[in-house]
Amino acid sequence: MPEMTLVQAINEGIRFSLELDPSVVVLGEDVGKNGGVFRTTEGLWDTFGDERVIDTPLAEAGIIGASIGMAVNGLRPIAEIQFMGFIYPGFEQIVTHAARLRTRTQGQYPASLVVRVPYGGGIRAPELHSDSTESLFVHIPGLKVVVPSTPYDAKGLLLAAVRDPDPVIYLEPMKIYRAFRGEVPDREYEVPLGCARQVREGEDVTLIAWGAMVPLAEQAARILAKKGISCDLIDLRSLYPLDEKTIIGSVKKTGRAVIVHEAPKTAGLGAELTALIDEHAFLWLEAPVTRVTGFDVPVPMFALEDDFRPNLCRIEEAVDQVINF
Repeated sequence: MPEMTLVQAINEGIRFSLELDPSVVVLGEDVGKNGGVFRTTEGLWDTFGDERVIDTPLAEAGIIGASIGMAVNGLRPIAEIQFMGFIYPGFEQIVTHAARLRTRTQGQYPASLVVRVPYGGGIRAPELHSDSTESLFVHIPGLKVVVPSTPYDAKGLLLAAVRDPDPVIYLEPMKIYRAFRGEVPDREYEVPLGCARQVREGEDVTLIAWGAMVPLAEQAARILAKKGISCDLIDLRSLYPLDEKTIIGSVKKTGRAVIVHEAPKTAGLGAELTALIDEHAFLWLEAPVTRVTGFDVPVPMFALEDDFRPNLCRIEEAVDQVINF
């Protein structure tokens, strides 16, 4: 079984989608001959040509709007927005049209489109390049939101997203694009949307994370294990729909929960997860749910970026807090 980086697995997922379904098209800024700003679409234009791998103007609203029009007419577009901080001009198209299309037409028109969005910090990028505003999209009915943390999931989630009848926001954690390699089957397979991944089993505390925070939480869990603290680590993978059964089952087992995300704390997805746990597992809790998050400020520039993002020390302190409550 070949080993790939996250970015290579995404490329493989797009390639399989284009090969298996002639209705799939790729569009975005520099996705064609240049292969994308992160080379995520490298080689696809050479293979499939400019009718299926389409370079667009620097116009996010136009990219999303064109994708919606393609979906209505039976195509399955995979649109790339270069960075999450650039998606806001297209937000109106996503919220007003893509998310409501099937409801508005009572299912008469499809809304099968995928919007790929590199997101998150840790790569020393300029302003507006490191946003982590996934909760904006999770809040919108009609959208599905997924984020891989392994190469295996990157390919499988993408293949599932392309075939889903609803619009899917496919988030790509830039920090781990090339951070490690993992086994990826050289065949067609899907990772179902709405299913979390049990990364590590434990009895003392539930750690919940997604994207680039998963490897960090896994590293913290290994350190804590040496101190005798056993962590049940869950990679959400699907931010909406949530795998409520896995989340609640884990918290009922451990009695404690720490949620890790790099988005700002206020109204981040961690708040929804906390409410979910309180509603369904309150009587099993031995301590309040604790969040380790980014701060309620714009993502800072290079010198302060590491201070903004969650780190091992903050995760360990949060676990100690719930264990010793």
